[in-house]
Amino acid sequence: MSSDNVRMSLLTLATGFGRASEQVARAPKVERAAADAAPSHRVRAQPTRGSLPPAVLLGGVVNALSVARDLGRMGVQVYAIGSSDSLAKHSRYARWIDVPADDDEESAWATYLLGPDAAHLEGAVLLACSDAGIRVVVAHREALARRFLLDVSDPRAQIEMLDKLTTYQHAAAAGVCTPRFWAVTQRERLMAIRDELVYPLVVKPRLSHVFEARFRKKHIVAETFDDVARGFDAASEANVDVLLVEHVPGGDDHLASYFTYVDANGTPLVDFTKRIIRRYPAGMGAACYHITDRVPELIGPSRELLRQSGLRGLANIEFKRDDRDGKYKLIECNGRFAASNGLVSDAGCNLAALAYSRIVGLPQDLPTTFRSGMRMWDPARDFLAFRERRRNGELSLWQWLRSVAHRQTFPIFRWTDPFPACARLTRMFKR
Repeated sequence: MSSDNVRMSLLTLATGFGRASEQVARAPKVERAAADAAPSHRVRAQPTRGSLPPAVLLGGVVNALSVARDLGRMGVQVYAIGSSDSLAKHSRYARWIDVPADDDEESAWATYLLGPDAAHLEGAVLLACSDAGIRVVVAHREALARRFLLDVSDPRAQIEMLDKLTTYQHAAAAGVCTPRFWAVTQRERLMAIRDELVYPLVVKPRLSHVFEARFRKKHIVAETFDDVARGFDAASEANVDVLLVEHVPGGDDHLASYFTYVDANGTPLVDFTKRIIRRYPAGMGAACYHITDRVPELIGPSRELLRQSGLRGLANIEFKRDDRDGKYKLIECNGRFAASNGLVSDAGCNLAALAYSRIVGLPQDLPTTFRSGMRMWDPARDFLAFRERRRNGELSLWQWLRSVAHRQTFPIFRWTDPFPACARLTRMFKR
């Protein structure tokens, strides 16, 4: 048995789930849940390992792949719906459902899920793996709950935490440290606060997935007021709402995240933290190198933000340490699986198994600790990050090689599920 298989077996045992058969008979229909804020996991009888309801993953790329693997190894039949770049469509642990969408994937997904073509999925667990997926579940929760099993949720809180402005407002009300921020909806307001602004400044979208779809970047960094005005005008022309946020100084290795699952009573069931080593592109892109680490300074502020906002279910909150005062400042909060979910699971905190088990009524052994020092490395993107930093004189070849000379886990490649990595390499070569 390979070392990867051994490690994965130990991890599934540690989270209380033995490796089940890959072939699963279609699960029986379960009693449909009411569309309220309570968990939608009322079933006719407690399911057994051989009769688990299927799961439908809505949206996501790398995170959907990791969720499909975690649930597939439990013996759950997984279906995936998403955009063409989803890696779950190539996984042995998922069956891809092609839902054509022109410019409005949210409407296309909702139409499919509530239409006759999805009747065979009735009784499945529906899990959102993207911001668009969250918006679909919230917007059509009552109708979806008549067909699918849904996770515990406060729909109002989920929508508010998608919005960066209301996220910061909740944080301020809870006493959580944030960068300075300004709500700007009109150019007149921008001119009125001109003298208050500090630089560098981030022109940040209130809804990240809308901005990224339009501009292919997470935000705009402004060094002058003219930069701010140009960024604001570009966003306004695209009908994208933004806010202005003080840029927290420091490199990407100052970023750290907290992960948990909040039950219907508002109690966080786990406390997991990790740090980022590198992102690509630096200062803006997705993380390409993570490490699990105990960062106790994140737990208290994260719990206060969750209490204030009322968020239920999955939550991951990102902070950045400010060298000026040594405090961690809030960056964002997401009520779904993160791109680093595979690392979180490998370290002993299987959030996909936890969420699914609570929805369908399976007993769970809550993780009380996790393995620190585990690394998740994306070799292709981290090599680009190295080249970027070498051009800037920040990282030599020897320093980069030393930084990656550790036992690694990978976000996409697994010996037991190699085709997503093959698909990604093919895509890269085509580019």
